[in-house]
Amino acid sequence: MRNFFAFLSGGLFGAGLLVAGMVDTKKVQGWLDVFGDWDPTLAFVLTGAVGVMFFVWMVAQRREKSMLGSPMPGAFPRLVDRNLVLGSLLFGAGWGMAGLCPGPAMGSLSFNGWQGWLFIIAMGVGMAIAPRVKDWLSALDRTKLEVPPCENIPEEERALAGNTSRAVAR
Repeated sequence: MRNFFAFLSGGLFGAGLLVAGMVDTKKVQGWLDVFGDWDPTLAFVLTGAVGVMFFVWMVAQRREKSMLGSPMPGAFPRLVDRNLVLGSLLFGAGWGMAGLCPGPAMGSLSFNGWQGWLFIIAMGVGMAIAPRVKDWLSALDRTKLEVPPCENIPEEERALAGNTSRAVAR
């Protein structure tokens, strides 16, 4: 039953993307081109989605179980960290360059030619290497970097900042 509702939800989402024009790369890139030939019509799609989800999240917060009986997930942490910022930047850059994000890209496979398939393959490669890149960046955080002292900052200010040592943990 869960898979049926997942299929139904995905189909409804895909139909919404198709009707809204989100699978048309020219329309998406027109929305992102605010200093050129800007197409503001996707603002209505965004406003509609945010408006609907506002009320859905309000109802979901009051429930302990989903309609199918599964426990409701807890609230997401509101932490803005490096992973969130880097992921958002990469997602936005890819969306701006290709004019597609993952959902519409899947929907456009049947009519977008080889470019759509290339996007899906590149997205899959990115998803496959992302955990390794994340581990590599985390390993960099755990190392200590040698930072030369700042001669032009008075000793009192360095003491206030707590940066009196040459080895600074990142």
